[in-house]
Amino acid sequence: MSVVMAGVPRSAAGRWRRIDPLLPDPKRSADAGCNAELTVPAANGLAAAVGWCRHREVEPEAAELAWGAAAAQFWLTPLVAGDPADPATGAALDELLVRWRAHLAAQAGAAGEDSQAAVRWPSRDIGGVRALLRHGLQPLTVIAARPAGRAGPDAAPVPGGLRIRPAGPGDVAAVIALTMEVIRFDQHFGSVLLRPHAERAHRLEAEQSLGLPEPWTWLAERDGRAVGLLAAQPPDRAGWIAPATSQRPVAYLGTLSVLPDERGSGVGTALVAGLHRVLDAAGVAVTLLHHGQLNPLSAPFWSRMGYRPLWTNWEIRPARALR
Repeated sequence: MSVVMAGVPRSAAGRWRRIDPLLPDPKRSADAGCNAELTVPAANGLAAAVGWCRHREVEPEAAELAWGAAAAQFWLTPLVAGDPADPATGAALDELLVRWRAHLAAQAGAAGEDSQAAVRWPSRDIGGVRALLRHGLQPLTVIAARPAGRAGPDAAPVPGGLRIRPAGPGDVAAVIALTMEVIRFDQHFGSVLLRPHAERAHRLEAEQSLGLPEPWTWLAERDGRAVGLLAAQPPDRAGWIAPATSQRPVAYLGTLSVLPDERGSGVGTALVAGLHRVLDAAGVAVTLLHHGQLNPLSAPFWSRMGYRPLWTNWEIRPARALR
């Protein structure tokens, strides 16, 4: 990075701290891809914004692809200098997106139908929202956070007739059935596609995770029937998402699923309350999860559970549709 550009990450770090103390210090992504650096200098010669493009090619049979992530992914990591209230924020991000669009036009994978262009933007940074919308990006997914001690359903009673127990190797079929229920529901909201290999990929994942000494997976049963599922990752398995926040240690809540005829009966609340007790006992500082921004059930539920938006993933598919 040039001397002229060096001040942008420092300014962005201060900006993020003022916006949201749970945000980490910004840094350049080390992920695979071209890692091209895009810059937007301000009128005084100092950079107003800098961004890096990273590329990912997802394996055709990967479980991640079963959730709907495009096979060819192009992510922009944008850093904008200045104060959160500065109206120049949107202008700098807008110009950065113009330069990213030109960069993507030269990338062969961006022309494919199964491709996406995506930007992860701090949820509380309202200064960039209009620029993201102008370029056709949609807020499809949220990374939500619950700091330890944040109000939630920790004392929620288990509904009558419901049994919650740890899942084990003999529960693969129940776990898969409830996982597929989530995918089928979430595909209505744009961030998830039901791929042909989804069930096979998630079965393999379930077999591996349920074979661990502590799977961190629980089932809710009524009259012997599995009606709810919660699957999480403790800090030693959640390192992949830990850089999304400044706090440590980090846990990840991967799946919460409740059968349609049991929604609203307290099953999901009881599962989450049980997990929170485990998290508190383990000394977890913050728990992260993904949920669909457009899912009308997700945001209200997770807010009641003590989670709030940290990052928003803005996407457009295919990548060439970026305006």
